[in-house]
Amino acid sequence: MTEPYDLITMGRIGVDIYPLQTGVPLARVETFGKFLGGSATNVAVAAARLGRRTAVISRTGRDPFGDYLHQALREFGVDDRWVTPVDAYPTPVTFCEIFPPDDFPLYFYRRPKAPDLVIRPEELDQDAIRAARVFWITGTGLCEEPSRSATLAALAARAKSGTTVFDLDWRPMFWGGEGGASKDGGASGAAAMATARPYYEAALAHATVAVGNIDEAEVATGLRDPRACAEALLAMGVELAVIKQGPKGVLAVHRDGRTAEVPPTPVEVVNGLGAGDSFGGSLCHGLLNGWDLERMMRHANAAGAIVASRLACSSAMPTAAEVDSFLAEW
Repeated sequence: MTEPYDLITMGRIGVDIYPLQTGVPLARVETFGKFLGGSATNVAVAAARLGRRTAVISRTGRDPFGDYLHQALREFGVDDRWVTPVDAYPTPVTFCEIFPPDDFPLYFYRRPKAPDLVIRPEELDQDAIRAARVFWITGTGLCEEPSRSATLAALAARAKSGTTVFDLDWRPMFWGGEGGASKDGGASGAAAMATARPYYEAALAHATVAVGNIDEAEVATGLRDPRACAEALLAMGVELAVIKQGPKGVLAVHRDGRTAEVPPTPVEVVNGLGAGDSFGGSLCHGLLNGWDLERMMRHANAAGAIVASRLACSSAMPTAAEVDSFLAEW
């Protein structure tokens, strides 16, 4: 086998179709840009931009958009060997509206089923997964079969070797939320969260790091206080819990008692959608470097802020030099 990857991510991939005009509803947008997208994929891109050797496990449709995603991955230096086609379903696309500073509605076109939810356990390269220095999975990967079984099989095969990150990545519409199957409306939906929680608990038992915002942490823990969420995640098996608090910054709590609470990095927001993925790529970079918690969180905050100040997601991911320059000025 070749030398282990610094990072392998597993999860969503698709085409982001983003307006080239801000403050305009989709019905009135006239021009769009096409970008590589999907949270797990963006994390791999973000880490690659920081100099890491990365790969993605995912699936596309057998169509021109799928061809585009392979091309984009290679251009970003991300290994695409485990991104395979599915004949039955089209490559998903995602539209957004851009209303800075904090309103970026997303519209997912992933029906009847997204190919990245057709990752099968028997197709996994378990040796490569075990060998990776960091392995990253997402909550969305647990929402449907066979991706759910494949994600849990990958975690079991890895058996907490190296660093295993669970991105809590709560997308309620994939679990019947927002008034769908949950029948209770709201931004998340209690019934949708109740459906997801057992699978989140199963994944956390295999993870060493959990990262997410308050809404995402609530899915796993049933709690909303940041410190209580972090402590609950530690009790569920992880060694490090990272809770993103938006305008209140980020809280990191380690099982050994170390903590760091870092304020947000001020920036003029253009599109906040890729900031969390940039944060994730930087988090992996910091974990691989063995940085202390505060340095890790400051770097991740800065990487996220840089992307929030730009239009796109994948193509907006900063290099190490850009993050260092940003931090030097902050």
